[in-house]
Amino acid sequence: MQEIRNKIEALREVLHDHNHRYYILDDPIISDYEFDQLLQQLNELEVQNPDLTDLNSPTRRVGGGVTKSFETVPHKYPMYSLSNTYSKEELMQWEERLRKSLGEETQIEYTCELKFDGASISLTYENGILIKAITRGDGLQGDNITTNVRTIKTVPLKLKSDFPKFFEIRGEILLPWEGFHKMNEQRAILGEPLYRNPRNTASGSLKLQDSSIVAERPLTCFLYSLAGDNLPVTSQYDALIKAREWGFKVPESARLVNSIDAVFEFITYWEEQRKSLPYEIDGIVIKVNSLFLQEELGFTAKAPRWAIAYKYKAEQASTRLNAVQYQVGRTGAITPVAQLEPVVISGTTVKRASLHNADQIEKLDMRIGDTVFVEKGGEIIPKITGIDNHNRGKHEDRVLFIENCPECNSPLRRVQGEAQHYCSNELSCPPQQIGKIQHFIGRKAMDIEGLGGETVGLLYKEGLLRSIADLYQLKKEQVLPIERMAEKSVANLLEGIEKSKEKPFSKVLFGLGIRYVGETVAKQLAREFKSIDRLALATLEELTNTEEIGDRIAQSVLDYFASTKNQSQISALKNFGLQMQALESEHNFHDDFVGKKFVVSGVFEVFSREVLKSEIENMGGKVASSVSAKTDYLISGEGVGPSKKEKADKFGVTILDEKSYLALKQKPS
Repeated sequence: MQEIRNKIEALREVLHDHNHRYYILDDPIISDYEFDQLLQQLNELEVQNPDLTDLNSPTRRVGGGVTKSFETVPHKYPMYSLSNTYSKEELMQWEERLRKSLGEETQIEYTCELKFDGASISLTYENGILIKAITRGDGLQGDNITTNVRTIKTVPLKLKSDFPKFFEIRGEILLPWEGFHKMNEQRAILGEPLYRNPRNTASGSLKLQDSSIVAERPLTCFLYSLAGDNLPVTSQYDALIKAREWGFKVPESARLVNSIDAVFEFITYWEEQRKSLPYEIDGIVIKVNSLFLQEELGFTAKAPRWAIAYKYKAEQASTRLNAVQYQVGRTGAITPVAQLEPVVISGTTVKRASLHNADQIEKLDMRIGDTVFVEKGGEIIPKITGIDNHNRGKHEDRVLFIENCPECNSPLRRVQGEAQHYCSNELSCPPQQIGKIQHFIGRKAMDIEGLGGETVGLLYKEGLLRSIADLYQLKKEQVLPIERMAEKSVANLLEGIEKSKEKPFSKVLFGLGIRYVGETVAKQLAREFKSIDRLALATLEELTNTEEIGDRIAQSVLDYFASTKNQSQISALKNFGLQMQALESEHNFHDDFVGKKFVVSGVFEVFSREVLKSEIENMGGKVASSVSAKTDYLISGEGVGPSKKEKADKFGVTILDEKSYLALKQKPS
C-alpha cells in the first residue's frame, strides 16, 4: 500500500510541476500527449484507491463536483474596494494627502499595476495547499467557490519554495479575449445567445453549479496582493516577487517607481498599449510600496488610503433619449433615470443611464428626443455626459424635474445645500418602506437568511409588511398562501427572522436605516452610548463629541429619535427581543482602557494587529488610525511608522511596546 501511495504522490508532484511550467512560466518541457498520459495514469490509481483521495490532486482540474448552493463565509481579512480617479489632478491631490499624513521628508515609492477587469477572488493557503476560494462579496464576506476555482489551471493547488504557513492572496479571475471569442463562436454555431463581455462571463462562470463546465472554460487568474500576519515581505513589490516564486501567476507588467511623474509615465504608456493586451484592463492601480507606510496610512471605512485606481476614459456612445423616469430610494431620495434607445457599450446593451439630480437636467437643458452621449465608467448604471447640439429634441419637450413623488404623489422637498430632492412622505411612501425593510434584512445589518429583497416586495404587496417591526409578527399561515412560497422556504424565512434577534446592538442600529449612519458610524455610536435608550437621550453636543460624528450625522440622529413613529417602532422591536444594548458578555472592560484612545502600528510577535485592536475595543478602548492630541496610547511594534512616533512625542502620547501593553492589560482593574 505504501508503494502505491508513494507512486500517487510522485505523480501528483510531477504533474503539479508540469502545470506550473505550462500555465505560469509558459515553458513546457513535455508534450500535451505525455502530460495526458501521466494524468490518466494518476486518475486510474486514484479510482482504484479512493482512500488516497486528495482535493488538490491535479485530476481535480477537470471538475465534476456539483454545488447546489454556495455557502457565504466571512473574510478573515476584509477585501476593501479602491478609491477611483479619472484625472491626473486628483492623483496629484492623493499624493499631497499622503505627504501631509506621512511627512514631507518621507521617501515614497509606488508600485504601478494593471487594473484587470474581472472577478475578484481571495485564495487561502495552509501549509502550501489551497483550502479555500471566496468571492469578494461585500468585502466582509463572500461565497465559497473553492470547487470551481480548483479547475482553473493558473491557480496553484500546491505551492513551491518558502511560503508562509497560513496566508491569503487576492487576485482577479479573467476570461482572455481569445477564449471569449471562441466561446461565442461555439454558441453561434449552436444558435445560442452570445455572451456580452468577458468580465460578466468570467463572473458568471464562477457561480456555475457543475465544476466540470467551469473546467472547460478558458479562465485565467492573476494574483497581486497578499494578506496575513507576519508575512515574509516588507513591500508590495517584494510581495509580487515572492508570490511568483511560490507558484502564482503574477503579471510581469508591474513596476516599482519613485515619483509621481514616473506613475504618470506608466499610465500614459498603458493607455495605448492596453489595446494590444490579450485581456481587458480598465485602468492602473497605484499603491504605496512600503507595507509599513501602508499600515501607517490605514483605511477609510471603505478603501485603503495608500492605494488608488486611475481609470481610463470610459467608452462613449450616442443614442436617443426616449423618456425620464424617477426612482424613490429608502431615504426618499428621488433619482432621475434616462430611458434610452438601446445601445451597445463595452459589450453590454445599455437602456438606462443615471441623470443624478435636477441640477444636471437643468444644466444639460435636456429634451425628450435629444441625441445624448452615454458613458459607461466605474458606475453600475451608465451616465449621460452631454448632448449632441446638432440633434436636439423639440423645445416644448424639455425635461422638467417633477414636483411630486411618482409613487405616492406627496410634495418633494430639497434640503438647503443638497442636490437631491426627497419625498416628504417618509412614513408611508411604499418604495421608502420597502427599501427600509430591505436595508434592515441586508448582509451588513440583520442578515436574515431565507428573506430576499424580492420577497419583501411580495410581502409588502400582500399587506403583511409595512415596517421592519412587522417582520417579527409574520405567521406561517399568513405567508404560505403567497405565490412561490413553499413550506420549506417559509420555514427558513421564519427561522432566519427569529435568529436575527441574536444580532448585536450595532447591527440593529445600522439596520434601522438612520440617514448618514453607515456601518462604521453605527459601531461607533453603539460603542459610545451602549444602548438605544442612552442614544435616544443624547444631546447634539454629546453626539458631536463622539469620534467620527459630525454635525450632519448628529442632527440626523436627533431627528430620527424625535419621531414618535420611530419611537414606537423601537419600542416594538424591544418587545420582540432584539438586542437594544451592548451585551456585557461582548466586553471585558478594564479601567485603564475604558474611554482611552489607542493607535496600533507596526508588526507584533504575540498578536496580529486585528486581534490587538479587537481586544482593545472589548476592554472599552477606542482604536484610531492616526495619532492626534486626543490619543492616549501608541502601541508600537516593529517597523512602526516614523511620523506616528514623531506625533506621539509631540503630543505627549504614551508609547507602549508589546511587553508594556501586556503589563497594562494584566494590571488589576
